Amino acid sequence: MASTSTSRSTVTTPLAPAAIGPYSQGILVGDRLYVSGQIAIDPETGSMIDGSVEEETERVLENVEAVLKAASMTFENVVRCEVYMADMDDYAQINEVYGRYFNELPPARQALEVAELPRGARVEISCIAVR
Repeated sequence: MASTSTSRSTVTTPLAPAAIGPYSQGILVGDRLYVSGQIAIDPETGSMIDGSVEEETERVLENVEAVLKAASMTFENVVRCEVYMADMDDYAQINEVYGRYFNELPPARQALEVAELPRGARVEISCIAVR
């Protein structure tokens, strides 16, 4: 059985928060980008924003968008998202904001309530994008 080598590179941008642990903002493998879970950290201050769950979701998606752009991609390239929320009661508000970013051909998605997210975040989103 022949093995094939696929190039793997790290995607980083100052327009998204620096990693707060041993992970990369994104990993590009061939034409596939894996974007690490983003929370509502302001990349300029390194602090969580102080706002509503809608404002948190907007900041999260702006962070995701920055990593996508660093790999020369957009939300149109996203084929799968994972949405984690600290309270399922926030689902409608998160979904409304999410829908503004993914309005044409939305990706496959899972949305889960979790016990806790880093830094007290209420929402975290990761995704996979393909060129």
